[in-house]
Amino acid sequence: MIGLIFGETELPKYILKKVKKKCKYLIIDLTKKKLFKKDKNSHSVSIGQFGKIISILKSNNCKKVLFAGRVAKPNFKSIKLDLKGIYYMPKIIKSSKLGDAAILKQIINILKKEKIQTLSSNKFTPEISLPKGNYTSIKPNTFDKKDIRCGEKALEKSGNFSFVQGAICRDNKILAFEGSGGTEKMIKKVKKITKYPNGILIKFPKKRQDLRVDLPTIGLETIKQCKTAGLKGIVLKHKLNIFLNKRQSVKYANRNKMFILIK
Repeated sequence: MIGLIFGETELPKYILKKVKKKCKYLIIDLTKKKLFKKDKNSHSVSIGQFGKIISILKSNNCKKVLFAGRVAKPNFKSIKLDLKGIYYMPKIIKSSKLGDAAILKQIINILKKEKIQTLSSNKFTPEISLPKGNYTSIKPNTFDKKDIRCGEKALEKSGNFSFVQGAICRDNKILAFEGSGGTEKMIKKVKKITKYPNGILIKFPKKRQDLRVDLPTIGLETIKQCKTAGLKGIVLKHKLNIFLNKRQSVKYANRNKMFILIK
């Protein structure tokens, strides 16, 4: 039995399709809209109900869990708490100041104390973590490579801030960093300046990131957002990424003269 602790985004739905074919499972649904309520194995739980979460897992003899999807910072004033939630919540509140990933890391530590192991989010879906290569017909030119290096250096320097796992560079200048609002919000800050694609989105894992959760994730919607912002390419890290809708994304990028590079 595997426990699937699901948040927002399309990734949990993709993982669920794979898990259904391979093993028994239960879902801890942390989404605001209770996206998995139609699944008979789903349990809708508040992020502050740690006692309930642990009880569900243990009563089903579930000793391993997998996290997928984004768990947004909750409204701590209105959140429902049980006894274990009251005990652990001060640590959660403290970690939330470092970003969404820090919240997940704290939950993993809580589960570890309860002897529940956390598996990698791509345990059942290794095919969506791409290896090195240029996946489009368009490749980075000399100017693009300068922008890539610019973004890499900026992420290396900003790595101590746990929420930063993305940057946008254009003409060898950083236009935006990914904050706690995520990739889409970062891209929206960037305006298209020419009819020709120009500028790069670089998404690498954060320093000291727990690679079992919160890997940089992109898909067709990310490519479309980059097109709207006038960006030319996306760069990810070898096997440290989650790439959804690969076939459609590559087709769209080729049609719009954009590149997808895994370093």
